[in-house]
Amino acid sequence: MKTFAERVRMAREHAGLTQAQLAEAVGMSQPGIQKLERSGGSSKFTTQIASACGVSSEWLATGKGEMVSGSTPRKPGFDVNIEPVDEPIRTVPLISCVAAGKMTSVTDPYALGAYEKKVPVLVDTSKFAFALRIHGDSMVPEFVPGDIVIIDPDITPQPGDYVIAKNDDQEATFKKYRPRGRNEKGQEYFELVPLNPDYPTLRSDLDQIAIIGTVVQHNRIMRRTNKL
Repeated sequence: MKTFAERVRMAREHAGLTQAQLAEAVGMSQPGIQKLERSGGSSKFTTQIASACGVSSEWLATGKGEMVSGSTPRKPGFDVNIEPVDEPIRTVPLISCVAAGKMTSVTDPYALGAYEKKVPVLVDTSKFAFALRIHGDSMVPEFVPGDIVIIDPDITPQPGDYVIAKNDDQEATFKKYRPRGRNEKGQEYFELVPLNPDYPTLRSDLDQIAIIGTVVQHNRIMRRTNKL
């Protein structure tokens, strides 16, 4: 059986850490780690060393069991800020395009029940949810042409939500929703606000617009091709 000193060194090497890095990770001094690897003995930092190196604390303390635990070793200062994505709850059809700009006629090029492709959805939605691809630049930098948004018509938008709206001519647009209370005539109204300041804000009492649905998911396309 390996000695405690040997197990400390093996654990550190398994994690790819220097003595100084391991010392920093567990709150010890580098000479302290060096001493453990030379003369062994016991240490109140055994659990911390095991965690930092991604090995079993039982193995490190006693030599029993397997060395490698289920944890993943990481170097001190390495910010683990990602995690595996959840499995999709369902898929929805990607149908027509929406212009993130001026009111633009939305033509669905597919026959009833047809669609371009299915898009995975990671949030709960109603059975009426669907996906749209964005065109136009009124919502940059948050939303850019080619991005895909999931729309749920059954969700009432809250202040700050992103929505799809249409006018009386069945032209549609994509904007940020902002309720404004009542106008000077006592009518309740809301605004559709672009993120790009070069575009105008729309008012429901002046532009005769209605909400189609609320955005519940945004799929950013990071690397683009010519085929959008």
